Amino acid sequence: MTEPRERDIALPHLRLRAQVWGDDHAPPLLALHGWLDNAGSYAFLAPLLAERWQVIALELPGHGHSDHLPAGTHYHFIDYVRAVLAAAEALQLSSYRLLGHSLGAGIAAMVAAATPERVEQLLLIEGIGPIADDGHHTLRRFRDALTSSATGRSLRAFPSIDHAISARTIASGLPAAQARPIVERGLRETDGGWRWRSDPRLNRPSPLRLPEAQVRALLRGIESPAALLLADPATPYLPRTQMEERAACVGRIEVSTLQGGHHLHLEHPDTVAAWAHRHLGDGVPA
Repeated sequence: MTEPRERDIALPHLRLRAQVWGDDHAPPLLALHGWLDNAGSYAFLAPLLAERWQVIALELPGHGHSDHLPAGTHYHFIDYVRAVLAAAEALQLSSYRLLGHSLGAGIAAMVAAATPERVEQLLLIEGIGPIADDGHHTLRRFRDALTSSATGRSLRAFPSIDHAISARTIASGLPAAQARPIVERGLRETDGGWRWRSDPRLNRPSPLRLPEAQVRALLRGIESPAALLLADPATPYLPRTQMEERAACVGRIEVSTLQGGHHLHLEHPDTVAAWAHRHLGDGVPA
């Protein structure tokens, strides 16, 4: 497996990290991982794309080796979008392709809507836009979020990396071999054992979500060619009907399905790479 290069990205208010595969002069493909994942999410897929693309797997604030937000602040979806836009600016990416998985796919869609002149193509795996609010649990979620504290996830110590991989496998259903690159990058060694690097505040529920109508209005702002790859059977919190209705808001998009679980790019990297190459073409800007 091709080893990536580490890259620091200095923003005015925090430092982000990325892992990079491919030649620095190749067309850039900015890749965004899912919630509580990190750049290791692309450890299997990125080397298969690196012959044509410079794959920049950005780690979102609070994830992987990127900085946590300052004390007293919270993680909000729109701020992830701002962070990605700022990172693209810091990397001097005047135009680029964008790839996202799960949370990263939701963010990628909103980045494409916000800056259509800069995003050449959009590839989405298991997600299109943020999780929305249908109004049924708005008040309960709002109250719970404002009274909850961060969970103790980061306080747990594991005697070994393998024990942490086992815990991730139990929690997510992701097989150990597929979980390993995410877990290995997501741990730090301490005197008490191996602990998660991710900010425990990431586990706090969001007090407010966008209504579905607003999400769809934003998706209509995507102007680049797009492709959406969904797991079959459908992931419970990504209802197929909703995903297809959202996709219908995008002017140029192809929706495909692939048998497998939520982390399709870890489970079937060769197939997902072929899907990506088909939509990305030869790397010449559109």
